[in-house]
Amino acid sequence: MAKHTVLSSGAKLWRSLACAKSELRLDLTLACGQSFRWRETAEGHWTGVIRGRLENKSDNRFKEAVKKEEEEPVAVTPVHQDTKEEEEMLRDYFQLNVKLGDLYREWGAADHHFKHIADIFTGIRMLRQDPTECLFSFICTSNNHITRIQGMVERLCQSLGAPLCQLDQTSYHNFPSLSALADTSVEARLRDLSFGAPYLQARDALRTLPGVGTKVADCVCLMSLDKVEAVPIDTHVWQIAKRDYKYGSGNGQTGKLHRDIGDFFRKLWGPYAGWAQSVLFCADLKQFQNLKEMLHMKRPKKEENDEEELTVAGKKRKLRRK
Repeated sequence: MAKHTVLSSGAKLWRSLACAKSELRLDLTLACGQSFRWRETAEGHWTGVIRGRLENKSDNRFKEAVKKEEEEPVAVTPVHQDTKEEEEMLRDYFQLNVKLGDLYREWGAADHHFKHIADIFTGIRMLRQDPTECLFSFICTSNNHITRIQGMVERLCQSLGAPLCQLDQTSYHNFPSLSALADTSVEARLRDLSFGAPYLQARDALRTLPGVGTKVADCVCLMSLDKVEAVPIDTHVWQIAKRDYKYGSGNGQTGKLHRDIGDFFRKLWGPYAGWAQSVLFCADLKQFQNLKEMLHMKRPKKEENDEEELTVAGKKRKLRRK
């Protein structure tokens, strides 16, 4: 039986994907609450299931096996027979065709607060997940934290998903099929949500499903249906809007407030607003506060004055909205 220790024993067992850390950081991207099926099985070594296949990735573990670039590569996958197919699947899953560095520069130019956060929280990408897995995973997120959601999703897969393999006494299962989760009418409705449907149409269609509200629908749109403009609004994002952008419109988390805040960030950040939101969301999570503390340590006094100016500008925007 294959073991993680064997998979990580040498570069010959691995196929590397050249990718700078500014384009992808596994420790942030895989642990920020997008997907709930990844585990750090060793330091810098992540294991999870993508579309019915077990994958192992390493952060800078086998840099001697790849061509050195300006920054060390971060995504590494074990060699299988269909290496080309697997590489294409991984590039699609991590959406490596999107130039994240260019987006960070655009967002930073438009938003001083984002630029300050992005100095530490680099390489946070949106994953392109399976819509069924994404939908049912986020239905589990109501009033739960990431660790508990991971446990719920894992138990769901172990109970209803097809077994894939066992590594280090850990069993891995595929995510359950729709037929195992619901009747055929639900499956047909999900299939109607083609990738070409407009964002608002896809979101409204998802909201007709039991247990799916605006936030869950936006998460599914952003994380599995290529709706890069979708901005999921939860407690974190609502607090970020109030605290860091002095957003004062609305009173309480209503559907209209979700739309208004989403429109505010879409106007500020542009077409990929959902991706930019994920960076600030990640920076607001408790497990990454040690990184955020680094921001305050390296922050020059001039930037503090600049933020005071931004706060005043934010108040002016608020007055204009009224």
